[in-house]
This record gives sequence, C-alpha cells and structure tokens, in this order.
Amino acid sequence: MAYRGKKYKDSSQLRDTDKLYQLDEALEQMLKAKYANFDESIDIALRLGVDPRHADQMIRSSMVLPNGTGKTARVLVFAKGDKVQEALDAGADYAGGDEYVDKIQGGWLEFDKTIATPDMMGTVGKIGRILGPRNLMPNAKLGTVTFDIARVVGEMKAGKIDFKVDRAGVLHAMMGKASFGPEKLRENILAFIDKVVQLKPATSKGIYLRGASVSTTMGPGFRLDPVDVRAEAKKA
Repeated sequence: MAYRGKKYKDSSQLRDTDKLYQLDEALEQMLKAKYANFDESIDIALRLGVDPRHADQMIRSSMVLPNGTGKTARVLVFAKGDKVQEALDAGADYAGGDEYVDKIQGGWLEFDKTIATPDMMGTVGKIGRILGPRNLMPNAKLGTVTFDIARVVGEMKAGKIDFKVDRAGVLHAMMGKASFGPEKLRENILAFIDKVVQLKPATSKGIYLRGASVSTTMGPGFRLDPVDVRAEAKKA
C-alpha cells in the first residue's frame, strides 16, 4: 500500500470518494485541496470504452488548448536548408540536422517536443530507439512531420498537447496550471473532452466515456460525472 503524507491525507478530507462531481464543483474542491508550494499542474484522466489492442480503436491525437498549458515547451526541429532559419524565426529553441542527432546519441535530451521535415526522417530514424520510448519521435499522424514548420512550432509554443490512450483504455493529459483558476481550466477541460468524443471509433461499442477525474500534481483525484461532463462539453 502506497504511503500518503499528512498533507495529502488532510487535503483528501475535502473529497467524497463515493461521489461523482459536476465539473465546477470538482474544480472548486480540487483547488481548495491544493497544498504544494508551487504552481501545480492540473491533470485529467479519461477512462474510455475502447480496446487499444485493436488498431482501429487506438485513440491518439493532438490539440491546442484554448488557454494553453501554462508550460513553455522546448522545441527541437530537424530540418535543413532554409527550413532551419524558418524554425528559429518561428520560435524553435533548436533547429538543425546531423549535429543534433549526434548530440542525442551522446545523451543530450534538453527538449520537450520535436518536429521534422519529411526529408529528414531518414536521419531522425537513427535515433528512433531513443526518442520513441520517450514519446519524442516526430509523427506524421500528429502533424509533427511537415514542411509547414512555422505553423507547427507556433502551435507547440501556444500549448499544443499530444495524447494517446494507454493499454488500459485510459487517456492522461495536462489541462493547465492551478494558477489558471476554475474558468480557464473549465474551458480547457471541456474542449479536450469534446475533442476526445469526436475521436470515438466506429467499432467502439457501448459506453464510450466511462469515467473521468481531475487532480493537481500532488493532490487527490476528484471523480467527474461522465454523463454530465460530456453534456457540458457538447454545449461549450
């Protein structure tokens, strides 16, 4: 059994574990339960009625949250020629080709997101075993293999998130920071849920959004009423 500290136990007193909260109440209680002395991230977990073992039920996508994430991503762009300067002008932290492949092979990983032009994927493939397990590999399905470098860099700097359902059928994503306050967090969460609902596979049977919860980085999770939050997302 996991050990829980006194502060966590105290904050958990604000949570009714048998209750399914409406979103506004969950956010209010969650922010009251915050006890860390830093600006905690706000996380959401959605339990979906999919079987990720089947390729046609794998939920994976990306989006820019209405209010961003509160975190500025360090972006590395694999490119050559004029695209290197385009990337840097758009706000990329690093841009280049073989020199960054060599650095990564040497253990350098001082970045959070990667983008690659299609003509660089052969080069990037050399470090696939390093980037892949860390979810840092450029991916055409997520829009990170593209010649439209300036647009994608701009989206990442604006708070674009990537998400992928895990083997248990659960999606985890960051929805912002505690300092955002309930209104901005609400907007981000409803936009995210609406996006996930739109991605429902045709082969998914029965209830799709089966459960949801929100929490701060250090605090307890508050379970949301999935029917209510889906209806709210549809209206937003």
